[in-house]
Amino acid sequence: MVWAAGAARAARRIAAAAALGGGGLTALGATAYGLLIAEGLLARRTIGTPHGLDGPPSDGLYGDGEGPPLKMAMLGDSTSVGLGMTDPGRTPAVLIACGLAAVAERPVDLRVVGKSGAPSADLGEQVDAVLTNPPDVAVIFVGANDVITKTPPATAVRHLIKAVRRLREAGAEVVVGTCPDLGTVRPIAQPLRWVARRWSRQIAAAQTVAVVEAGGRTVAFADLLGHEFHANPGEMFGPDRFHPSDRGYAQAAYAVLPSVCAALGLWPEPRPEPGEGLQPIYLAAATAAEEPGTEVSATRVDGRTTGAHGRWATLFRRRRLGGQLNDA
Repeated sequence: MVWAAGAARAARRIAAAAALGGGGLTALGATAYGLLIAEGLLARRTIGTPHGLDGPPSDGLYGDGEGPPLKMAMLGDSTSVGLGMTDPGRTPAVLIACGLAAVAERPVDLRVVGKSGAPSADLGEQVDAVLTNPPDVAVIFVGANDVITKTPPATAVRHLIKAVRRLREAGAEVVVGTCPDLGTVRPIAQPLRWVARRWSRQIAAAQTVAVVEAGGRTVAFADLLGHEFHANPGEMFGPDRFHPSDRGYAQAAYAVLPSVCAALGLWPEPRPEPGEGLQPIYLAAATAAEEPGTEVSATRVDGRTTGAHGRWATLFRRRRLGGQLNDA
């Protein structure tokens, strides 16, 4: 578990810098940062242009049943809007809304305010739009553009903290899909792929700390699609070889759906496997960043939210078995 301890220390440094207003580099350092800038430009030249500048219009009422509609908001970057899709029904927001409606047996009023290319700094404007009619639950997919735009991790995390706190203060539950592993993107060559992988996961771990501290819960994307991307790149990547295909978006949506339902009290919390369960938040965040589909949320131990090593968190993995969602 040496790797986890090191990742936990990096997450702690980034989260602390975010809280104190700093914006320092990650543990990868300035050399890797310069490499990311230089080779990132080369990678972008090999990535094609997706269909359109944003996903298809997806706002609307989904599902049916009795009772007033649940209000759901989708914030974030191009993955939140389903960039590359032409059918709204294949976007993550609509897939989650339809799944939520089925579980709740109530319609879901969906509002999508995410924007293609949005880094975490754009979340403030998106939250402004959402809070004109506060949702019951807000889902945020963000982080990849912070890596692409070379945003200092602590700066990116600070914007995310503010967004989550504002949503929670307005009464919304918040579920964040953390930064995906950009090392799975095929146009990115080595050694940039290794740098992107490490950078992505450090941001994801710091995001987890920040979101849980602010009252939300996270689902780690990590290399959620990594095995499928390597085995079936033509099916899991979209035409630009950077954004997911409809199958890729569905995989992400189904990983997040149980956490959305659990946040609203509609889905039973699973029993963690041996070795999982209660952990200090920094260790839980580091572990989750390496384990796709892992959810992290705050908890109490003997009535206390914190222990000797910081806030307590519950960590567990959700898996898909035989096409069905199962809690580990």
